Amino acid sequence: MTTNLADDKRIVLTLDAGGTNFVFTAIQGNREVVSPVTLPSNASQLHLCIATLEEGFKAVISKLKSKPVAISFAFPGPSDYDTGIIGKLNNLPAFQGGIPLRSILRNLFNIPVFINNDGNLYAYGEALSGFLPYVNNLLSDAGLQKQYRNLIGLTLGTGFGGGIVNNGQLLVGDNSMAAEVWILSNRVRPMAYAEEGISIRAVRRVYAETGGSFSSDSPTPKEIFDIANGKNDGNRQAALKAFGELGKVLGDVVGNLISVIDGPVVIGGGLSGAMPLIFPSMLEELESQFSDYNHHHYPRMVQKVFNLDNENSLRKFIDWPQRTVEVPGSDEKLKYFEEARIPIGTSKIGTSKAIAMGAYAYALKMLG
Repeated sequence: MTTNLADDKRIVLTLDAGGTNFVFTAIQGNREVVSPVTLPSNASQLHLCIATLEEGFKAVISKLKSKPVAISFAFPGPSDYDTGIIGKLNNLPAFQGGIPLRSILRNLFNIPVFINNDGNLYAYGEALSGFLPYVNNLLSDAGLQKQYRNLIGLTLGTGFGGGIVNNGQLLVGDNSMAAEVWILSNRVRPMAYAEEGISIRAVRRVYAETGGSFSSDSPTPKEIFDIANGKNDGNRQAALKAFGELGKVLGDVVGNLISVIDGPVVIGGGLSGAMPLIFPSMLEELESQFSDYNHHHYPRMVQKVFNLDNENSLRKFIDWPQRTVEVPGSDEKLKYFEEARIPIGTSKIGTSKAIAMGAYAYALKMLG
């Protein structure tokens, strides 16, 4: 997958849409070219929220030396991203019942407008400018004739989000709802959905439950992380369990996604900084076994997974033996990777940057 985004001179306006603040900026050549503009989102009043969007984008345009060619940004769902109609949102309650945001902005600025899910744009940015090129460069530098073309991007934070890139194409789905990973099954608590085990509230809840307190009294995930590492006072066993349980739920989700998509996995979001505590139980789940009804055991994964955030695991990943297979009746010889491998790691460029890069690339792709 090759791109020349860094050489593209077109400017795209983009937005980080939070429930409290909107942060506006512009990207050219795959990098931010203005100082961001931050305004309160006015999330409960539609007319004020739309006015904020108009004010913010106009403020960015006033800083530019040339005109932007498009607006492209991530916005929460459920939404119909093809038409740009926003559905019923919890953290932006002004948007209820179907708001044609794309058309509103297009009419205000007279340029194309593209809206997508933040998980989708995160995965797209990582596929074009982040983790996927990083992995493929590792393989090239090791002299291996192997390149990955697919990517699973996951974000762990207030919620659990994701996106999938298949052979360079962003997988959106017929209802704009592909990669809705948050509602997949929960391995630890089967009656719950995955996000209940993979989120900030999940870490705080498990810590509280294990320590015999209430979730509302729990420390922040960062504080729980420091407790687990012995840097803060607190219940260390509860802290380790909080991240360990998250890892088990995450491992189950990742195993299912790899079995369907068969591509590298990159993890971002606010909780990704705790991956050293999450990886062990996640990998334990991925390396576990299933059994058939006759009690014969089989590895859960056909592919072998490697944690690229661990130096030893990274070295083993690129030390990938190839066999030479001779074609009968000819002099032809083929190189064969007998073991299927999947690399997993955290973002190398940061979640926010990956989303912005994804929004930029998506707009340029749609413009042609």
